[in-house]
Amino acid sequence: MDEAIALYKKSLEIEESIGNVQGKATTLHQLGMIYANKGEVDQAIALYNQSLEITQRIGDVRTQAMPLRRLGDLAEQQGEYTKAISYLQPALEILQRLKSPDAESVSASLDRVMRNS
Repeated sequence: MDEAIALYKKSLEIEESIGNVQGKATTLHQLGMIYANKGEVDQAIALYNQSLEITQRIGDVRTQAMPLRRLGDLAEQQGEYTKAISYLQPALEILQRLKSPDAESVSASLDRVMRNS
């Protein structure tokens, strides 16, 4: 995992140097996934939030759903159900609007969180 982190950080440097904002958002999201898998939840949340901020600023709705979904999943894991709903609901709305097959799994996550809240 450390090698993957190093490569993603190098990718971030390149994306910043060439001004690839959308690529930066995606790379931040991927780094967040690695940190989440390592159990470093605070770092993952920070990276997902950076990705989300970029996608919102540039109006990249499709990519915006990814960090929203992951932030919702992490909030659920931490028992923060209200926060989880605040992320999963907009992620679901985006995915439904895009007719994404991922909408079904986000809907199931949202239903589960709402039952637990």
